Amino acid sequence: MVKSRLCRETLAVKTSLVSPPDTNVNGTMFGGKLMAYIDDIAAIAAMRHARRTVVTASNDSVDFLHPIFQGNSVCLEAFVTYTGTSSMEVFVRVISENMLSGERNVCAISFLTFVALDENGKPTPVPKIIPESEEEKHLYETAKERLEIRKKRRKDSEERAKEFGAGLPW
Repeated sequence: MVKSRLCRETLAVKTSLVSPPDTNVNGTMFGGKLMAYIDDIAAIAAMRHARRTVVTASNDSVDFLHPIFQGNSVCLEAFVTYTGTSSMEVFVRVISENMLSGERNVCAISFLTFVALDENGKPTPVPKIIPESEEEKHLYETAKERLEIRKKRRKDSEERAKEFGAGLPW
């Protein structure tokens, strides 16, 4: 296994044209469709870094900042920003472009966590990540704050799951 990789070596980009089946009654892209695109491109960046099978451990949030209209292109950029022992934080930026006017907007951002798996489906170590650009360095330096928030959120979710249980109300 390589000991480290540059953030830019993990970059994955996906561009699609938004068609009628991708949109809701308002003519904007379905949020769930965009979320699937985000998970897909983030997984590619994580696999490119780990050179292993990965699973999504968490998605911090998807903040929809601007609608993506039918006929626009939507471009997703993802790269690994931070690594733990077997986990990787991946940043995804979603940009729409009006193909007629050229207007571009950042429509969503998201941070996801992936875990690399070995041949037996168990967590396995990943290379360290090395940031170079100012953006990469900023995301790397602020990753520990996001990690602490994730840990608290997960603990809260585990407590709620115990509280509500898996009984059969349905």
